[in-house]
Amino acid sequence: MAPVIDYFMVPNSPWTYFGHDRLAALAAQHGAEIRIKPIDLGGQIFPASGGLPLGQRAPQRQAYRLVELKRFSEALAIPINIQPRFFPVPGDRACTLIVAVQLAHGDATAMAFAGDLLRAVWVNEEDINDDELLQRKLHDRQLPDSLMAAAQSEATLARFQANTDEALAIGVFGSPTYVCAGALYWGQDRLDFLARQLAK
Repeated sequence: MAPVIDYFMVPNSPWTYFGHDRLAALAAQHGAEIRIKPIDLGGQIFPASGGLPLGQRAPQRQAYRLVELKRFSEALAIPINIQPRFFPVPGDRACTLIVAVQLAHGDATAMAFAGDLLRAVWVNEEDINDDELLQRKLHDRQLPDSLMAAAQSEATLARFQANTDEALAIGVFGSPTYVCAGALYWGQDRLDFLARQLAK
């Protein structure tokens, strides 16, 4: 049986951006299935776990975050604008659209679309809270406009909440979190440990 990776994520996180394509490559290498699970990080996960939005963190933490983003960008050879034009940006509209894509077209398509949104924020400096931008990203993937309405449907919102409830239940507190064989791996810098699990 192929291993399964539950991928709890938000599309407005730079760390999720750094790990996204690498996770996809790792899963392909090991024949693993990825189940992408966008979550309500700021509205529900952070309050439950003691996390703080970026703007509420101590100045030294904010400053060091920028240092680390630059370091990881150089080490991984992944381009990033560490202070993009549209950030902080709400992620829920993009999250529910990813869920709508997943429900209609499956995890692989949703993974590709989520990657587009991550690059939109961190490379192209685009606003993923803007409906016109989101619709254009759908068109780029040849996905139907009807997904915009589907993103606000009862079924989509229920799945988004179910993802968040599951994350809370198993102790997820940040994005990205990868869960495999019952173990949590928080952060793109834990992908090596996930790789060891997949290699067993």
